[in-house]
Amino acid sequence: MATTTAAQRRAEAKVEFDAYLASCPSRQLLDVIANKWVCLVLTALADGPKRHSELRRAIVGVSQKMLTQTLRELERDGLLTRTVTASVPVRVDYELTELGQDLQRVVHDLKMWAEQNMAKVLAARAAAA
Repeated sequence: MATTTAAQRRAEAKVEFDAYLASCPSRQLLDVIANKWVCLVLTALADGPKRHSELRRAIVGVSQKMLTQTLRELERDGLLTRTVTASVPVRVDYELTELGQDLQRVVHDLKMWAEQNMAKVLAARAAAA
């Protein structure tokens, strides 16, 4: 078995995308998709395109600034598209891309798990207190 140096392992990881390495771009992506607002936006868009105001009403507690920032990050990463329709006022719709739909399925399962197990988590917290 050949021995590799740390530099060689880092070089290989850049090709293989190992999120355990601090310099790996996949870790940056995990930072984005682990955000609660990202998870909620992805699940809110599961049934089709929505406007900014529709998303804000669906996701109680998100500020306009945070929602805008989240939507920009998702668009930048190719997870959703932003469509501007010329009208008065201008209409802007957000819709999941194929990549976003793929991630949404995973995030949906995580959201469902959290909702189904919250009582058990609360009980564990109470027992630990």
